[in-house]
Amino acid sequence: MTDPNDNSSLLMTDEDDASIPVADGMLPPEPLDARLGSIQPGGGTVMRLELLWGHVRRWWLRTFRASFVRRMQQTRQGTENGCPHEVLDPRDLKYYQNQRGYRWDAADDPFTWRDRLPFARAGLAELVLFSLLCFGGAVLVAGLLATANWGIAGKIVGGSVVAGLLIVGGLIVWFFRDPHRQIPTAAGTLVSPADGKVVTIERIGHDEFVGGPAVLVGIFLSIFNVHINRSPFRARLIGLTYRPGKFLNALKPESVQENERLELRLQSIDHPQYRFRARQISGAIARRIVCWIKPGDDLEAGEAFGMIKLGSRTELILPDVPELELQVRIGEHVKAGTSVIGKFTVGSHGT
Repeated sequence: MTDPNDNSSLLMTDEDDASIPVADGMLPPEPLDARLGSIQPGGGTVMRLELLWGHVRRWWLRTFRASFVRRMQQTRQGTENGCPHEVLDPRDLKYYQNQRGYRWDAADDPFTWRDRLPFARAGLAELVLFSLLCFGGAVLVAGLLATANWGIAGKIVGGSVVAGLLIVGGLIVWFFRDPHRQIPTAAGTLVSPADGKVVTIERIGHDEFVGGPAVLVGIFLSIFNVHINRSPFRARLIGLTYRPGKFLNALKPESVQENERLELRLQSIDHPQYRFRARQISGAIARRIVCWIKPGDDLEAGEAFGMIKLGSRTELILPDVPELELQVRIGEHVKAGTSVIGKFTVGSHGT
């Protein structure tokens, strides 16, 4: 297993430092972990299929839609390609948003409408593929039931298969939903980074990044929860560390140490003396961690930064200071961006 403290795998492009202002008290952004070559470092079959489809799509665009390609080139920003393939339009950047390079303004991106869908854009490929398999399979079996003479036993089995496919398809659609969230705006408010059940509240004597005593809040996400992760406060991402690992049940304590995980190191923009860590941890079913931000990016409170696909664990490590009042308890169910998990004394910290 790769040592998460080994910085020999960190790389930084020439433009990384120059483009990110460092205010008084703010830490400079760290180099991007070289293991984060994409927003989904664990890869996966669906990701490979989508990248393969990208090759076909780019051939089609070059061959039959040359005017569209020219228009995209005219509005494209950046001087270098951070992707391992040719970039013709914003869809080519989907898995490489964390790499510096080509970009389009929202006004020039003809695919921004996808962000308004009530589903996680990072999971649209899985949503389409699994929906086709489940609902298409249900239609196929139902058609066979209507035309074939399977007898009573065959119809019972076939009907069960149809029902099972519809249930699984419905769960897939339910899993990838991305509902609108009303973010609390009161000063000092910390919102939950994930939907799920609070399973751990643990005091830590000293956390090196936080810079002193800390408290860990662990949230378990079942397959029935929304799996979008959100920033608990207004912050700048200082660094990311990815560690491959196992896929144990996220409820097991050893999953925290042994499972695949991605750690975010965050610093409050309004009050830089406060630093935080957040962890995305895979589970037995969830095997794909997604994080589409990069060091130096700023996040608003409640802003989405990633997701974990199909059941997992999210942890937040907060500075354990007198100004912090935790407002959650073990067993409580929380919602990302909406549920208040803690408050800092007004005047000491802002959102």
